[in-house]
Amino acid sequence: MKPGRNDPCSCGSGKKFKHCCEGKAVTTGPAPADFSPLVALYNTRRYAELESRARALAARYPGSGFAWKLLGAALQMQGKDALAAFQKTAALMPGDAEAHFNLGVVQKGRGLLNEAAASYRRALQLNPNYAEAHGNLGNVLKDLGQFDEAAASYLRALKIRPDSADTHNNLGTALKDLGRYDDALASYRRAIAIDPNFADACYNLGNVLKDIGQLEEASDYYRKAVTIRPDLYDAHINLGNVLKGLGRFDPAVACYRRALEINPDSAEAHNNLGSVLKELNQLDAAMACYRRALEIKPDFPEAHGNIGSVLTDLGDIDGAIESYRRALALKPGYFDAQSSLLFILNYTARLTPEFRLDEARRYGRMADSRVTARYSNWRCATRPERLRIGMVSGDLRNHPVGYFLESLLAQLDPARVELIAYPTRPASDALTARIKPCFAAWKPLTGKSDAEAARLIHADGVHVLLDLSGHTALNRLPVFAWKPAPVQAAWLGYFATTGVAGMDYLIADRVGVPDDQRAYFTETLWYLPDTRLCFSPPEIDLPVAPLPAISNGHVTFGCFQNLAKVEDEVLAIWANILTAMPGSRLRWQCKQLGDPAVAGQMLQRLRHLGIDPARVTLLGGVPRAAYLAAHAEVDLMLDTFPYPGGTTTCEALWMGVPTLTLAGDTLLSRQGASLLTAAGLEDWIATSGADYVARALALAGDLPRLSALRAGLRAQVRTSPLFDERRFAHNLEDALWGMWRARTEAAG
Repeated sequence: MKPGRNDPCSCGSGKKFKHCCEGKAVTTGPAPADFSPLVALYNTRRYAELESRARALAARYPGSGFAWKLLGAALQMQGKDALAAFQKTAALMPGDAEAHFNLGVVQKGRGLLNEAAASYRRALQLNPNYAEAHGNLGNVLKDLGQFDEAAASYLRALKIRPDSADTHNNLGTALKDLGRYDDALASYRRAIAIDPNFADACYNLGNVLKDIGQLEEASDYYRKAVTIRPDLYDAHINLGNVLKGLGRFDPAVACYRRALEINPDSAEAHNNLGSVLKELNQLDAAMACYRRALEIKPDFPEAHGNIGSVLTDLGDIDGAIESYRRALALKPGYFDAQSSLLFILNYTARLTPEFRLDEARRYGRMADSRVTARYSNWRCATRPERLRIGMVSGDLRNHPVGYFLESLLAQLDPARVELIAYPTRPASDALTARIKPCFAAWKPLTGKSDAEAARLIHADGVHVLLDLSGHTALNRLPVFAWKPAPVQAAWLGYFATTGVAGMDYLIADRVGVPDDQRAYFTETLWYLPDTRLCFSPPEIDLPVAPLPAISNGHVTFGCFQNLAKVEDEVLAIWANILTAMPGSRLRWQCKQLGDPAVAGQMLQRLRHLGIDPARVTLLGGVPRAAYLAAHAEVDLMLDTFPYPGGTTTCEALWMGVPTLTLAGDTLLSRQGASLLTAAGLEDWIATSGADYVARALALAGDLPRLSALRAGLRAQVRTSPLFDERRFAHNLEDALWGMWRARTEAAG
């Protein structure tokens, strides 16, 4: 005597009957003959009439447990409070396992988890083979966070009823919570094998596959889930998330829009849609989505943080800082917002080094506060024949970090160092495939908590753990606060202090960080002899083009930097250069300028600062091959400040185009100076705004010299420390060994 399998479950969970209690919560069992008419009412779903008559019988026969049982069933099926009726049933029928089971169902629905567990255990004392009681006890234990005990209960239920798809699904969830992902996958797959149309199991399987980085297969199961149940909102959201992670932005947009059709007032869906529109460089549309999310949920910290990201892209650094501050006020432990805030503080020269250092230390305190047991003993050999080096990064791919890393990895001596990669991004590409063989092991941190990631790294016996992200996207800096390796260092992906106390060193060079700037780092500076960076020549084979000014009859200054790096102070100095050199032009290309609205706003800024828009060409982002080819249209590059180019400067040098940079007083603002020094172009480093203008005019005014430099620049930089991967690999190996020896000497 139970509802249909697709009816709402009587326990009040809101789930379908077949995916919850399987109807056993309201079965009445054999009924005395006098109660047969009431049982008939139950079977025909006439619950209101059943309630009235059962209540009358319970009043007439208050000692009849069966009358109370029928009353409880009638109340429960109408969504009314059945707790008192089932309590009475259990008291009057103490030897009836089903009475205690029914009471447990109602108690769980009321959030009385400990009481529900006791009721299920009493039912199991009376009937150890009660599969539904084992399963429901597992559900309660899972809700109580007792995942081991929950899994054991599900296994007992499956021993009695091995073909229960629901129990296999529930077991998978408990195993996932225990971090036993392979076992969880097996359980979900078994549930789907039993019931191929089990949408929840498909969705749950997709979640585990997503967490372990198997995004392609995860997307397959999310699609299957929404095919079975087109209204499964969460599956549409997660499918969108996975597709975004795979770089399939247009299909991701479709998923989020479908989720919004199901739930138009979902702040989460509006926020996620905004994030993928931002990736598509539809900044105005992205901003509208974030603002709609905040209309629905004003205290949504992630939406405030995402607005900060769009404002950064638009060059509104003050507005971005304010948005990140709001996000942090709402969510004080919001690591991503604090990291993003630290990152954009480097865009402006209006803040002091002391202020940036204080903000970095704030992040470090946040990370330390989450550590429950910092490692102080490690599994690595004290006097190893070779060092085991771990690299944590979300950018082991076609990305500036990958471009600086690729050629170096092939030159590291496997007799001196053994590499383990800890990628934090599940997606991969052609560069990933090329560098993967350089690592002895590839162990993704995707889906792992900071404690789990630290445990994995510690178990690997890593001697030196390198962070290649700093405060950039997908960093795992909080893992370093656990101190999973005895020596930890920051390098390559960032250009300022991390603020993490567990980070022992930051690898730099003396041009980038003069001695008088060392105090602005929480890490000890470890200097490489030539340069802290070594660039990999692009895989794309393009020749250096002749100097375009020779055929154009005018000089074209170029900039390929993001909009956020170009503040009005930079534009004002560029205006002085263009004014002093009539006929010269500016060619500026970046992804943000591909948005017509953004480009229009920029033309207004240029006009306001005295730059004739007719002398400026604004272009959007293009694939790397086209981007490199575009250097043929530029005579020399104008660097931005205080946030200069890095990858763009190296790529321009490779294409024969030198960059004029302005050296500041921070590691970031001196990055251009460091790169150009390593490339042998010290005369392209300005020391002030006036010097920048003077050098630009002098260098652009001598076309024969500029043409000759262009013709030989690739050969010059290819043999310089900036591109000499073998020399750099040896220097880096020496640095890592030096850090290790310093640690062992300090330990006695």
